[in-house]
Amino acid sequence: MEQAELIKKIDAYLEDNWETMVGDIETLVRIPSFEELDKKADGSPFGPGPKKALAAALDLAAGMGFETHDAEGYIGFADFPGKSTTQIGIIGHMDVVPAGPGWTFEPYAVTRKEGYLIGRGTLDDKGPSVVALHAVKFWKDQGVEFPYTVRFLFGANEESGMADVAYYHKHYEDPAFLFTPDAEFPVCYGEKGGFDGTIKSKPIEECARVIVEFEGGAATNAVPGIAHAVVKANANELPGTDRITVSEAGEGLARLEASGKGAHASMPDEGINAIGLIVDYLLEHGLCGADERAFLELDQKLLNHTDGSGVGIKSSDEYFGPLTVVGGTIKLEGDCFVQTLDSRFPTSITADEISARLRQLTDQIGGSFENTLLMEPFLVKPDTPVIQALLNAYNEATGEDAKPFTMGGGTYAREFKSGASFGPEKPWIKDPVWVGMMHGPDEGVSEELLKQSFRIYALTLDKLMKLDLE
Repeated sequence: MEQAELIKKIDAYLEDNWETMVGDIETLVRIPSFEELDKKADGSPFGPGPKKALAAALDLAAGMGFETHDAEGYIGFADFPGKSTTQIGIIGHMDVVPAGPGWTFEPYAVTRKEGYLIGRGTLDDKGPSVVALHAVKFWKDQGVEFPYTVRFLFGANEESGMADVAYYHKHYEDPAFLFTPDAEFPVCYGEKGGFDGTIKSKPIEECARVIVEFEGGAATNAVPGIAHAVVKANANELPGTDRITVSEAGEGLARLEASGKGAHASMPDEGINAIGLIVDYLLEHGLCGADERAFLELDQKLLNHTDGSGVGIKSSDEYFGPLTVVGGTIKLEGDCFVQTLDSRFPTSITADEISARLRQLTDQIGGSFENTLLMEPFLVKPDTPVIQALLNAYNEATGEDAKPFTMGGGTYAREFKSGASFGPEKPWIKDPVWVGMMHGPDEGVSEELLKQSFRIYALTLDKLMKLDLE
């Protein structure tokens, strides 16, 4: 098919099917598909929400005429058989982070406003997955038989451990190459290491605490935009700030509400950590006992230095640049404060070195540190044919002369023998202020961006099928 004719057919499919795509996105967004391990069951290993969303995605694919399979609720896939069993893979995820506070739109619905779709998962990752699936359907509707089989995988645990792909690797062979529409354009060929952990204070009996409540953040892998604490103090004697609101919370109690700015953990400089605002305020105004102060001073070192310098893990390399670290959530568990952290690290430091340094600091305050998630850095050479195929499809669809890049985010791509993350975000294009980012309140995505992504993915499949992958 000539290029001009192909582009014309892609645009015609988009015009005829865009409203169907929006409806498919809404079908998935309406399902609160965050992990609930306390409700897991056979066939629903991550709880009822991810299972329901996985089933809905497979129903959409089956309705398009694809061969579908539910792999015990861990993951599912839809196949478009080709002349050979060698596979080109696409993987999106049907799970989401919890809605969390701060929404002005309904989180589990699609609201259309001024060319944007708002709702949890519209950007991460239900919206992009739907348009990528329709890109496969476009080719099916052309009546072509590809040289390779296309396998579209629907994950159910990307946000909280990737146990879905771990299950997949135990039971199935990897595709020859795979991309995931769960990051940024033009194409990412490498990802920093991913390191999650928890800092836990020593037990502090309630009678010795000044802080009655402390809670902030909805996900470990995001800069929290909102946090609050309740302390034993007279609210009338505590000053407010431009980001801290003080109010009465009962007799002898004051409530502190912090308004920061959410951001993804891989780009912490774009955010203002609301937990850090509370910690700074508590220390500045002496709203803590001795053991609470020890924990807060350590937490302050973590929260106020996103390059890791505060806790002694600052590092950088030629491929990925500097390490980043954020404190994503905080809460009281029994008599202990528990702070989660997310670090994206380059090849110049190891996970063991990070753990050792943090344990040294928590030991000094009688607390503890635990590494809860580890993903080693991965890199694919940017001049390989598969990376160039994705890049060329992007540049042809957009008229740009973009270059591939590496990033701090962690996607499914790193979990496979050959992969890349591929759109749909364009961080250099700024959305209206009322459009939230992934993992934050009022998460949203431009309809035009999704439409362009569809064009790019349709062109990409054509280019990948012309490569020698066997």
